[in-house]
Amino acid sequence: MTEHYPVVILMAPLFGALLATLLGRGRQVACWWTALIALGISALFAVGNICAVLASGEGELRYRMGGWHESSGYEVGIELRVDMLAALVVAAVTLVGFVNTIFAKTRVTGEMREKVSFYYALNQLLIVGLCGIVMTNDAFNLYVLIEITSLTSYALIAMGNRRAALSSFNYIIMGTIGASFYLLGVGYLYIKTGTLNIDDIRGVLQSGNLWGHASITIAFILIMLGVWIKMALFPLHGWLPNAYCYAPSAVSSFMAPLMTKVMVYVMLRVMLWLFGSEYVYSSGHVWGELIIWMSIIAIVAGSFLALARTDIKKMLTYLIVAEVGYMVGGAWLVNGAGLAGSMYHIFSDAAMTFCLFLAASIVILRTGDHRLTAFNGLFRRMPLTMIGFTVGALSMIGLPPTCGFFSKWYLISGGIEAGHWAYVAALLFSSLVNAVIFFRIFERAYFGNLKGVADEQFPDDRDSAPPLTLERVPCSMLIPLFLAVMAVLLVGIYNNTLVSWLKAAMPPL
Repeated sequence: MTEHYPVVILMAPLFGALLATLLGRGRQVACWWTALIALGISALFAVGNICAVLASGEGELRYRMGGWHESSGYEVGIELRVDMLAALVVAAVTLVGFVNTIFAKTRVTGEMREKVSFYYALNQLLIVGLCGIVMTNDAFNLYVLIEITSLTSYALIAMGNRRAALSSFNYIIMGTIGASFYLLGVGYLYIKTGTLNIDDIRGVLQSGNLWGHASITIAFILIMLGVWIKMALFPLHGWLPNAYCYAPSAVSSFMAPLMTKVMVYVMLRVMLWLFGSEYVYSSGHVWGELIIWMSIIAIVAGSFLALARTDIKKMLTYLIVAEVGYMVGGAWLVNGAGLAGSMYHIFSDAAMTFCLFLAASIVILRTGDHRLTAFNGLFRRMPLTMIGFTVGALSMIGLPPTCGFFSKWYLISGGIEAGHWAYVAALLFSSLVNAVIFFRIFERAYFGNLKGVADEQFPDDRDSAPPLTLERVPCSMLIPLFLAVMAVLLVGIYNNTLVSWLKAAMPPL
């Protein structure tokens, strides 16, 4: 039975999306229950997936769609492959999706009105796409699933306010360019190897000694460019801030923790499992050092851009740009500590970003203000929400025992081991900037607007206030927030276990 877990994880939200569409606009509560049950089933099997991989003697699960078998020496049909890294990422996607659906119950009705059923259908399709990206072992199917996630995310973002449509259009342009680069790279690989199965591609490259061919180098560069656009690596991040800022709160609180992190996973999968560490980290290639310096620039630029923002969500999205730099740099340090830190930071950043976006959405909803002025005196007026925001902020700064401290510890250890002090300095600089950003917010939240100090007069970044405000924060919003707080703490406390699992799934460098 355990070998069927991967496909059940995909099928539950897929049929949930179909049922939500059939229920239609007049049954909003039924659509919510459908999504909640479907994602609950998917999350349950995702947790079972982790147990099944741990119990497996091979450390992985494989599922061949349609029951296709070997033919002519190659695997025919699409294969799902789940090792410990994939199992953990799938569990993160489904659990965040489930918790975010609880959060969305109150907010979606006010923001989307007659589009509620479409939101739940698209949200579940997005989760199907993200889980499929993580589990597929087919390079072309990976492209198809990336496009499924892109199309659904375009539509979800466009459901926001008036500026959301233009933000979604910009995302479409950048996303299409990224997908085209990836597809061209896969085309080059297929021409040279004659297969699309990731394991077979690497086997042909290795057995045929094709790594020295110019077409393989071009394929690698094209695929990396496509993935970097999708993950918003600076300076390819232009689509990200407006897309997450102007999207509905229930959309941004789900996409912000997961979209870029899943694409970081894709980068790691392409580097280590498709091309292989012996090719990617070869001393004959100059791109390793160049990419680390790109990540350093991304960390510094993202931190500075976040420091200059007065819009809460835009500030958080620029912090995501810096966090992407963390993970890209760690992956290219060519040592186990840096690579483990990059993998661990996928889960760490997902947990703390989810926590911060949930808290920020509640603050915007409650105060009707999307700028930092919204935090004036909130420790007295909204203590529970501010506790959640504070935990996420302290994790972003990197204080123990939150997960942010341990992920930065592994990344800094990898930088020291590699002797790349500029990368270490960038991480420390980013942490200091994060401290300035969040302690400025804590000052406002604790003391309010200081006497004799006027609020900043910046032009309004958004074109309309939230459609409604509440006298109190409902439990359907506070419960997800505190589940996110627990995730931030648990991922930190059990960091050693997670990292040991991730190192076991790592191919030899």
